[in-house]
Amino acid sequence: MRMRTVRLKNFRSYRGEISIDFCDLTAFVGKNDTGKSTILEALDIFFNEGKGIIKMDKYDINKQATIDGDTEISISVCFDKLPDRIVIDSTNETTLQDEYLVNSDNMLEVIKKYPKAGKEKVFIRAYHPTNPECKDLLMKKDSDLRKIIDQNNIQCHDKTRNAIMRTAIWQHYNEDLQLADIELDVTKGDTKSIWDKLRSYLPTYSLFQSDRKNTDSDDEVQDPLKEAVKQILSDDDIKQTLSEIACEVGTKLKEVSDRTLEKLREMNAEIADSLNPVIPPAENLKWYDVFKNVSISGDEGIPINKRGSGVKRLILLNFFRAEAERRKLEMNSPSIIYAIEEPETSQHTEHQKTLINALLNLASSPNTQIIITTHSSCIVKELSFENLRLISTKDNLKIVETVLHDQLPYPSLNEVNYLAFSEVTEEYHNELYGFIEAEGQLEAFKTGKPLIKYLKVIQGNKTKEENITLTEYIRHQIHHPENTHNTKYTYQQLCESICLMRDFIQTLKA
Repeated sequence: MRMRTVRLKNFRSYRGEISIDFCDLTAFVGKNDTGKSTILEALDIFFNEGKGIIKMDKYDINKQATIDGDTEISISVCFDKLPDRIVIDSTNETTLQDEYLVNSDNMLEVIKKYPKAGKEKVFIRAYHPTNPECKDLLMKKDSDLRKIIDQNNIQCHDKTRNAIMRTAIWQHYNEDLQLADIELDVTKGDTKSIWDKLRSYLPTYSLFQSDRKNTDSDDEVQDPLKEAVKQILSDDDIKQTLSEIACEVGTKLKEVSDRTLEKLREMNAEIADSLNPVIPPAENLKWYDVFKNVSISGDEGIPINKRGSGVKRLILLNFFRAEAERRKLEMNSPSIIYAIEEPETSQHTEHQKTLINALLNLASSPNTQIIITTHSSCIVKELSFENLRLISTKDNLKIVETVLHDQLPYPSLNEVNYLAFSEVTEEYHNELYGFIEAEGQLEAFKTGKPLIKYLKVIQGNKTKEENITLTEYIRHQIHHPENTHNTKYTYQQLCESICLMRDFIQTLKA
């Protein structure tokens, strides 16, 4: 399955319901504290049900919603690329479509509601039969289904399999199913077992946080293998094996000590009787110490915790990826979602480009999705418009927009960086100027603008004084840095000129 759409309601800063579309690699951009990480953490709660990194608590309810008396948080996810066949009761194969478990867009839509941020209630919004004669079949036991079949003389070739009986009943009422989008409670009655089976088809979700520890004292940074030893030794099968080994070694030691004391008793019984072997029980053995010297080191034997921050962060990121893969395999999950906050942290600009391209390649792998948050304009420029989601606030409400060319006054990734991070650059200034010029609107733009003095080099070191607009003044200095006869424009002037051009382009698009 692939996560296609997420809807959040009343979760932290997201008041009301907001819908967010996802693709194979989705990057959230926006200024600090706009709610980028909130989306990733909401998904951790949804997929990992409090057993991941984030746990739901009472402070997660939107404050304005609480004032308005709406204290229920809702997180819903729509999935496409659904499995061809599923097993939701016993061993009988069926499809989500045959069970009427998809919505009107032919997607699986799972809704989790948290009244007062408490225990979740799970629903599936489906385009489902509502005819009283054949509704709620998923909640009925096999005996109930057989009763409906017998009372209505419905043809059914196998009355031992629930899925086949449900299909027979629905086919009988095919002309009058009265299909409608409804919410099916899958935590009640027999539907709970169906949900337990269905959840195994959902993707594995792993969150790598931006504020994850990255200090020399952190075990994972000291060496991922040391953290791996802890996880391996916590496995129940490994514990059992080690316990058996400890018992076997203890038995052998007891035999050796008994033989030794027996021989000692032949020479001095008093001393032999005063001695007893001390063998620690298996549960008191510190197996971790046996593997305390495992490590990953460089060619020159330099340990990880002595490497640079960027290298440590990169190794930790890939340790996270490897662990997520392990979880996916152990859970027999068909797909995986990597959620990574600010992958650019501690990375050189060129390394950021390499990293985002590696993530793009990873996202192109089957059954794999990547979600990132970023403050890096460098990373934004390596992405396509379809990858970007711009988060902003309007009238005290959060807005999450898919960035399309025709949504922007000027279709450029530099424009995205300006909107997301207020980034002001000479490159962006050049693009805006070039766009106005290409539209044949340069003279219209200059009309009515204040003029300032500019010394133009005309021959050798001779200059000629001209009166030009601020935008032209900056444009000339960008393209002719060899001309040092003029005062260098300021950052504030660059901002002012960009704002003037953006405002003018807005009028062209109006």
